[in-house]
Amino acid sequence: MLTPFSSLLIADTGISTGDEGKGRLILEIIDELRESTGNPKAVAAVMKVNGGSNSGHTVGDVKLNLIPGGVVDATVPHLLIGSGVVADPRKFLWEAAYAELHGHAALSRLCIDERTLVSDLSHRLLDLAWEDYRVHILKEEARGSTGRGITPAYTDEITQMQITYADFRAEKSLFARKLQQRIDRALLTIEHVCQLRPERWPELFNTLSNAETLANHETVDAGIFPASEFDFRTFLGKGPFQLDSKLLIDTYWNAGQKLLPCITDIREIVLKSLESGRSIIGEFGQAYWLDKRHGFPPNVTASHTFTPEFFQSAGIPAQPVHTIGCCKAYDTKVGTHVFLTELTDEHPLGRTLRRIEFGSTTGRQRMVGWFDAVEKGDALRYGGYQDLVLNKLDALSYNQDWPSGDLAICVAYEAPDGTRIAHVPRDDAFRRTLKPVYKALPGWSENLSEIRQFFDLPLNARHYVAEVMAAIIAIAYGDKRPIVLPNLRYIGVGPLRSQIIKDVPATDELLKEFLLKT
Repeated sequence: MLTPFSSLLIADTGISTGDEGKGRLILEIIDELRESTGNPKAVAAVMKVNGGSNSGHTVGDVKLNLIPGGVVDATVPHLLIGSGVVADPRKFLWEAAYAELHGHAALSRLCIDERTLVSDLSHRLLDLAWEDYRVHILKEEARGSTGRGITPAYTDEITQMQITYADFRAEKSLFARKLQQRIDRALLTIEHVCQLRPERWPELFNTLSNAETLANHETVDAGIFPASEFDFRTFLGKGPFQLDSKLLIDTYWNAGQKLLPCITDIREIVLKSLESGRSIIGEFGQAYWLDKRHGFPPNVTASHTFTPEFFQSAGIPAQPVHTIGCCKAYDTKVGTHVFLTELTDEHPLGRTLRRIEFGSTTGRQRMVGWFDAVEKGDALRYGGYQDLVLNKLDALSYNQDWPSGDLAICVAYEAPDGTRIAHVPRDDAFRRTLKPVYKALPGWSENLSEIRQFFDLPLNARHYVAEVMAAIIAIAYGDKRPIVLPNLRYIGVGPLRSQIIKDVPATDELLKEFLLKT
């Protein structure tokens, strides 16, 4: 039996470096709350907490960036966008049309906080220009930015030059003045600070046009938008480092006006929902180790990616929250992360996993590696979560390309002097010198995709799951285990909504079942 949620606020978070399958949880949590409470309207809202269109979630076969995954469930009345989010208004309109093409009402339920930050094309151009600067001027490795303009948008907030969705309620002249100032700053920065070569200027627009055309092909094919809607080259000025500012301002003002019915103070929606005993699900982008403060720059995002941001983004007092930490049964990363447990191209499991690991919206190839329990244990120790979700256990089964061999879990790191380290060092230079310490475990040949009960899993798969939990708990608590341990709430054994195991024993029972040292 599933343990009841400990709060009406439920945080859906990642505890790796993103891409953990957080999106699939949304519908599972909604279903569970309806069944456990007997109230078909138990969930008042799903709220996007942080980030912007740089995070992709797949919910019920619908791929989303900005609109919360609750859009797929018609019983959820509010799709909230927190004040901790940066959002391009055009992207809202594009994604709402895509969701409605799939039969899901979006704009009628969308509630954008009036303090949500407006991002625009100038941010995206800056994003690409800073990446060019990193590579061609600093001679460093590319950071792997999504090019969605997230960091430049948050920079405007830090420098007190933000434009918020409340500005769409003002006179157009005031909005135009703010956006023109932003455009001017961006162009000067790109030319004189990023030192972008003039011949590269039109290439930025080609990059953005190609990406959005690909991402929005369904609505183009359906005739909802013309292909020109996603052609950013229409905003090019007469020469390098020039934009058609009037067209850009008019385009964004018009998009904002279409969203006016959605712009509100979400704080009241959240508080009134809690007062009525209904739940709010916080949908987080990225993951614990991509937090701008607790991750490892430059491989971080520009927002806070873990539970405390729930309160800041919703604008409500800090209070109890039930946090679910998502991860995979192995690890993946994108960009230029230090990846201590990475599987080489020569390893047959590595080749197998790479074939299924691509970004859901960017299409970027992910690196793959063994499960790093040190990262997950530190996320538990310093971030905290009540439940764990382990996705893609099915991907570890033997197959034609991966016919045999042991699996491995990283249970510690080893320093150059032989010292064993059971946490993630905050000194990145030192972290790069470490080597993973593995515990080898036997694999299994059975196909797990049709299994729905934990004890129907093959013995070696159950053993692997138990070892994962034991390693995380050992890292987080050492010899001082708390009375209440986090439970493994769900195990994913395939991409479909039905491919999930929900009857995992309580953690104490799980560890005793396999006679593990706890």
